[in-house]
Amino acid sequence: METGNFKTRYHVMEVSSIETFMNVKGNFHHDCKDVYFLRMIGINEAMTREIQQMDQTLTEQMNQGKGFYNRIGSLPRLAAMEDAEFYAKCYEDWLRSGKKYAAVRASGQNQQLCRILGGACAEILGLLEKGKQGMNASIEKNFLVKVLFWLDQTVFSALQNWRPESSMKVACMDISRQQEYLFCYLLTLLGFDVLLLQVNQDISQELEQLGLSRKYAAAKDKRNAAVYAKRIAVPEYQPEIYGSSKSQRLPAENASSAAGNERQPAGKSAPVNVRNGKETHGGTTITAKKCAPVNVRVPERDRRTREMLDSRKKEKISGQPENRRDVTGRQEISNGRAPANHQSVSGLRRELTYEELAQLASSVVQIMIHDSRGEVIGGGSGIMIGRGGYILTNNHVACRGGLYSVRIEEDERVYQTDEMIKYNSVLDLAVLRIDRNLQPLPIYQGEKKLVRGQRVVAIGSPLGLFNSVSDGIISGFRSVEGVDMIQFTAPISNGSSGGAVLNMYGEVIGISTAGFDAGQNINLAVGYEYIGNFIRGFVN
Repeated sequence: METGNFKTRYHVMEVSSIETFMNVKGNFHHDCKDVYFLRMIGINEAMTREIQQMDQTLTEQMNQGKGFYNRIGSLPRLAAMEDAEFYAKCYEDWLRSGKKYAAVRASGQNQQLCRILGGACAEILGLLEKGKQGMNASIEKNFLVKVLFWLDQTVFSALQNWRPESSMKVACMDISRQQEYLFCYLLTLLGFDVLLLQVNQDISQELEQLGLSRKYAAAKDKRNAAVYAKRIAVPEYQPEIYGSSKSQRLPAENASSAAGNERQPAGKSAPVNVRNGKETHGGTTITAKKCAPVNVRVPERDRRTREMLDSRKKEKISGQPENRRDVTGRQEISNGRAPANHQSVSGLRRELTYEELAQLASSVVQIMIHDSRGEVIGGGSGIMIGRGGYILTNNHVACRGGLYSVRIEEDERVYQTDEMIKYNSVLDLAVLRIDRNLQPLPIYQGEKKLVRGQRVVAIGSPLGLFNSVSDGIISGFRSVEGVDMIQFTAPISNGSSGGAVLNMYGEVIGISTAGFDAGQNINLAVGYEYIGNFIRGFVN
């Protein structure tokens, strides 16, 4: 492959073992670098020792200034708002350059590297488009923002000292998702040798057909490689045990967290639900040492976000009802019930019965959250908002996951995705996307002001009970650090987060966000005004 004036030539030598990968040195001649992109399938006792030997040898060489090495257990989660803003700016700069130059923190003023990286980003984006239906600007931006973030987090010192002739090697554990696989390929476009240690699973057939990497069966046995994974664990890479090494992470002066503010680890967010002295994150309960007073903690926001919230409070919502067609796309309900656009034969909006509202559960999904190893670590709910596969949920549900499984009523298939298209930790909102056409719920447009005593229905998956329906009333309106929330009485539990709060016309007036067992049915939802602004561009 050629990127700018820098070419990469693949697999000049036959490399079929960890030891050979460790020792092979890619030549650089006439602007062409020899690189290797390999996948080892399966694991056995001997291979764990080979991996540890590779860790030790390559780390010691790196400490002596001879090249670069890192073994990545899992790619980090982009969770901090300041990181998202920084790499979004890097993406915009790349667009303004005509997709020719891309820079990250580590690249500095290295123009050759920025040119090579710009071309590499364009190439992997083209590969993403080949295997992705419904590509749009949001998906493209989300993908490249993550890729640029991963570069700084995993190979910072290699890029900081990048030279085309340098020996740079990366090993990654269990890479199977499309975006992570394309990131590994991008590393080879920058001159890295990359080894994928596929202990538990391999890439899909669609990715295999791209012909980017070479596959070797490391387990010399007829048994499935997964058998080895169950009885043998690969030790975590610990570069510090081989002596002080140059950090692969961002130096303190480049860290994105503000001085004096401790940032949470990637992939975690502030707890939202507090139940019986336990903090709950998207369905996973962590027992607290003491039963603390009822408290909702919202992540600290920057000045611009506060100004945005203040300005939104000043906006006046038109009181004129809007004549609009049904955005759910549903057909009329039989047995004499009203059409799903909630209009009577005369064309006037009318309230639905509880039975009719319960049928709208087909547009509310259950979300299971998986870590980088594929293990389920929590669960929540989500609301269909766009026909193109877009699902609204809470940020505290989505931010902890590396992969999501989505269940839909009357559909036996479980949809897996790693696409978090958009998120806002302040409003506690996030948008996921799956490859399926959906029937979205309509969002309330504010024809009348919400009032206390107004009846509501909540739909979600409390305690994993798929799409449970409960009713209640609006009991108040609360402001939690500048975010206006609806207090309601419809019972919810762990797993309801991200579910729909509907008015009697079947329109979303809020998304279930927090609940407290210290009181009786004291639950909170982010309101439709924030939702409407947040999902603009995804609704169709």
